[in-house]
Amino acid sequence: MKLLLPLFLSLLPAAFAAFGVTRSGSNYVVDSGGGLVTTINGNNGDITSLNYNGKQLQDQSKFTHLSSGLGTSSVSSNIVNGNIAVITIKTSTITHYYIVRSGINTLYIGTYASAEPSVGELRFLARLSKSALPNGHPSAEIQGSSSTVEGSDVFAKSGQTRSKFYSSVPFIRDQVHGVTGPGVGAFIIVPGVSYETSSGGPFFRDINNQGGDQQEVYWYMNSGHYQPDLPLQDWVLRYALAITNGAAPSPNLDTSFMDSLGLQGYVPPSGRGTVSGTYSGVLSGQTAVIGFKNSAAQYWATGSGGSFTRNLMKPGTYDVTLYQGELEAGSGRVTVSAGQTASISISVNLSRPNTIWSIGTPDGTPKGFLNADKIETMHPSDSRMSNWGPITFTIGSSSEGSFPMAQFKSPYHDQMEREFLTNCYFWYLRARILGARTLRIRTTGSFAGARPSITVNNWTSSVPGAPTNLNSRGTRPRHPLSVTRGTWRGINQSYDYALPSGVLVSGSNTISIYATSGSSGDSFLSPNFIYDSVELF
Repeated sequence: MKLLLPLFLSLLPAAFAAFGVTRSGSNYVVDSGGGLVTTINGNNGDITSLNYNGKQLQDQSKFTHLSSGLGTSSVSSNIVNGNIAVITIKTSTITHYYIVRSGINTLYIGTYASAEPSVGELRFLARLSKSALPNGHPSAEIQGSSSTVEGSDVFAKSGQTRSKFYSSVPFIRDQVHGVTGPGVGAFIIVPGVSYETSSGGPFFRDINNQGGDQQEVYWYMNSGHYQPDLPLQDWVLRYALAITNGAAPSPNLDTSFMDSLGLQGYVPPSGRGTVSGTYSGVLSGQTAVIGFKNSAAQYWATGSGGSFTRNLMKPGTYDVTLYQGELEAGSGRVTVSAGQTASISISVNLSRPNTIWSIGTPDGTPKGFLNADKIETMHPSDSRMSNWGPITFTIGSSSEGSFPMAQFKSPYHDQMEREFLTNCYFWYLRARILGARTLRIRTTGSFAGARPSITVNNWTSSVPGAPTNLNSRGTRPRHPLSVTRGTWRGINQSYDYALPSGVLVSGSNTISIYATSGSSGDSFLSPNFIYDSVELF
């Protein structure tokens, strides 16, 4: 028996290990007591090991960290109430927390930053073992790619395209994302309140995953990836990396235990307020979203039946936006006080003319248009895309799905001087269309100053002023090309063209729409804009 006892003890499962933090050289080893053992480098805060029931989930050539690593940092540990382990990593501008609760295989994470990291963006990046966790987002799997299509991060694979950008999901829908393997999963959980000091608004989207030599899982708090809003300062964020048996965790992450941990900049529920209100005027069939924003925080709520409620907001005065789909349709202001409920009523103030005809719905998206169902997960050059044009669209007979979601100045390598035209032919009785009319084109974003200009029969419009350039908004736009990077979300713009009396004639009329810009570019990197809708009234 004396010889068998040591052998028996060595075979006890990891689940019997005790919760706690130990030191191993300069490292901190945090045991959840439930099967997850996390090792954190005591010099820079990198996670160097994620051992789950004996399986190593952490890639051993590149580690898990904030941004691209914090570099030399002050790292310390603390045990609270005997069942919460807090690892604190501090630099001169960032305080980053990893928190483990006894018996729970989840890393709860808090980040406070008083300045942007030197890499120019704030993100959490888990670099995980590809062999342990091979299953990520299919459109972000780049292993086996034969070449790049654009820059160094959009890849070609048998005529199809792959990129980390195609793993993105709008913030309003992105509460859980992750990767899996046999009997294991690693998931980022982002509760709604965590976005309060991110930036970009409810429909902004950013990288979630890339499957290369490592399995990379991201949560981007702010970046320059076609970012329509300026980044917020003094971020205080709550999110988590949950390790499971492969099943996706609940998005309802309980962070109430953080209230008493004394985290830097943390605002508990008692220091927050609520907004409850009503909205009106949103088109039938369109989702109503109410956004709140000031220089320190952002929030949103989805409306239902003409009312909405948003709780857990930090005190302050907020600009309020009513979205019809993704289109800014109404505005207001509200002041939030701790422990109080503020009220607001907000309505759509969009111009709603009686249209003679329309293509698409004013909702801030190109949904329903040609290739709009594919653009979020593939490059415009992908072999699965439908032919981009030139397109001839006939009012009254062509289907909306044949109208292109985006327009490029020069989409063809062998025809660089050729404009991409959308030619619209329509027939109406003289009494309906003759006289002065207005053509309205709504766009959701543009690249390189592209905006629509038009020719109607023999009449040519003036060229509108250039749209807002996201490259000049102080947001470090490393990748400003929306339509090639899996999103249509930029700055919604409306262009009205006044057609003088006599321009429209009885019988056939031809409208040509051009992507106009003083800049040039190659193929799908030429100046371009994305359609929301086209209306004649």
